[in-house]
Amino acid sequence: MPQTRFQALTESRNRTHTNISETGKRSDLFAKNVFNEEKMLQFLTAEALENVKSAILQGTKIDRKIANQVAEGMKAWALSLGATHYTHWFQPLTGSTAEKHDAFFDLLPDGRAMEKFGGAQLVQQEPDASSFPSGGIRNTFEARGYTAWDPTSPAFIYKTTLCIPTIFVAYTGEALDNKAPLLRALNAVDEAATAVAQFFDKNVRKVYATLGWEQEYFLVDKSLANSRIDISVTGRTLVGGFSAKGQQLDDHYFGVIPARALAFMSELEKECTRLGIPVKTRHNEVAPNQFELASVFEEANLSVDHNLLLMDVMEEIADKFNFTVLFHEKPFAGINGSGKHNNWSLATDTGVNLLSPGTTPMKNLQFLTFFVNTIKAVDTYEELLGSSIASASNDCRLGANEAPPPILSIFIGKQLSDVLDELEGVSKGKLSPQEKTELKLNVVGKIPEILLDNTDRNRTSPFAFTGNKFEMRGVGSKTNCAKPMTLLNTIVAKQLTDFKKEVDTLIDKKNLKKDEAVFNVLREYIKTSKRIRFEGDGYGQEWQDEARRRKLSINKNTPEALQVITSKESIKLFKQMNVLSEVELKAHKEVELGAYIFHIQIEGRVLGEMVYNHIIPAAVKYQNVLLENIRGLKEVYGAAHKKVAESQLNILEQIGEHILNIKKLTDEMADARKRANGMSMMDKKAEAYCENVRPYFDKIREHSDKLEKLIADEFWPLTKYREILFSK
Repeated sequence: MPQTRFQALTESRNRTHTNISETGKRSDLFAKNVFNEEKMLQFLTAEALENVKSAILQGTKIDRKIANQVAEGMKAWALSLGATHYTHWFQPLTGSTAEKHDAFFDLLPDGRAMEKFGGAQLVQQEPDASSFPSGGIRNTFEARGYTAWDPTSPAFIYKTTLCIPTIFVAYTGEALDNKAPLLRALNAVDEAATAVAQFFDKNVRKVYATLGWEQEYFLVDKSLANSRIDISVTGRTLVGGFSAKGQQLDDHYFGVIPARALAFMSELEKECTRLGIPVKTRHNEVAPNQFELASVFEEANLSVDHNLLLMDVMEEIADKFNFTVLFHEKPFAGINGSGKHNNWSLATDTGVNLLSPGTTPMKNLQFLTFFVNTIKAVDTYEELLGSSIASASNDCRLGANEAPPPILSIFIGKQLSDVLDELEGVSKGKLSPQEKTELKLNVVGKIPEILLDNTDRNRTSPFAFTGNKFEMRGVGSKTNCAKPMTLLNTIVAKQLTDFKKEVDTLIDKKNLKKDEAVFNVLREYIKTSKRIRFEGDGYGQEWQDEARRRKLSINKNTPEALQVITSKESIKLFKQMNVLSEVELKAHKEVELGAYIFHIQIEGRVLGEMVYNHIIPAAVKYQNVLLENIRGLKEVYGAAHKKVAESQLNILEQIGEHILNIKKLTDEMADARKRANGMSMMDKKAEAYCENVRPYFDKIREHSDKLEKLIADEFWPLTKYREILFSK
């Protein structure tokens, strides 16, 4: 049975805070539980080690003989740390992680026991694929799916299980996960960016997409969270009157971290360190009981794995400290929601960040090339990139309380805008010696000085340049980073591919020198991508009006945003870049629409349950108290009782009106949900849930929140905002 509100409050207030104990250097613990190169040197043969490194760096295949050697070494290492099981750890289209544990334990034909783990178990596992979303790729009775080892992300031990990062594919070969498309996109951007980087440095052999995420989250006392069905089931509050004090004083942001939260963070950081997750920054966020932690930049595939693992670990550690961690993008109305900023860049195997200016005009021309091409890519595919952050939960956040709007735009700052404007004015064709000097010394050469004091952020910008990277700020707190990273790297790969073709054409057919050809192409890109650059306030109606004039996409909800996924242009793009087939794209869209429908459906059912089982009974109970008191006043005052009880009669009438309205609206919502459920087309069903079901949530909430203000505190059954947000 769920705790009552007052039981939960009592337990929360009696909670003994865990002492903070943080001893030893974290560097000594780093990657202790990760099968990285250091461990491979100890447990693998030289032949196996070289094959694994070649697979990581060049994408070569590992044959069965070598796989057996790797498996033996991995098993020996895992057993030495007390592991008893192994699992293929993968990312199905649910948005989270999945795992099926098998014991190393096995029996020999003669009945003796042994620990067994070979190359076959390392390379491939066969989980049941029937219960994972597939968007129609697989029927329920066609259950076979495969997980396949991804050697580019190292295995690790969590608790007593050896976890092997893998992709997840159908029996027929289509991707059933978020990781396989990400790996394909990373390969595409590597090939395209390497070819362009060699314009400037012939030694570049590989380009990595890098990612540094910033994870925002709420910590709520577990007793208080469990006392509310909406938090327990949906991860957010569906009703709740605003607290008198919220975030308006800005006193929580970067404030002293509460002791219990700090104890949780310290334990979390230790576990992350053992798992090789390079978490570095922790601080209070803007809203009460909201926090953030951020990681050091890593190669994008590994960084995605680490973020997903982090969220699993956070929930585990939070439980030890009697917290519930909320990743929902908008768990509380009226205060900031939570995002997961994705800081993205490109780095070469020679150690150069391609989005960071250098010390020479040539290096700065390289910076401008990748900088402008990224802008051009986002401009061309702004609607598609926007679809990667769309979800039922993120719809609650985007455009409110410091979250960027769903309209894609890029902020680069005034000084860099001035640089691009100067480049736009470059004469077309061959450059005179004077023009080359002017460009390289006076324009390109000054970029490092410009950026030195130009790393400010526009909080309302969904895609901002912040000095040596682009920050994608619209990503939701619980979103798998693989989704936006797959989209971003795919469109940048396509853009760089087109750029190289155009430059090569100018060099071969127009007899232009390389620098001149690069400048000419960049000049056109600056002109044609100007509409995506916006330096102002993204929240205002003025920007929406301006965005329409610029013909930018304005998709205000997830069903609208997802339509672009299966457009002709999108299908052509993903096919050309070898990232997703048409079948896979349609499946991904189907899965996303299904997830949207189920989230709204579940929230509607929970809200109805709260209205009928909690809110209306509490209101009726308090009505009875008022009626009893009014009867007593009548006995004492006689005919004058109405005047004496005027205020109570008024409250009684208000409560009755809200009960009437809230029941009527809840019944109508249930009917709208039934009509939506009767639709067979996923697009139409999602649209019906969006337009005909979800609008009832706010209307019902309005009456519930007014009842909360009218009803005496001891009668209100739901834990209140002020109690949840200010528990320590």
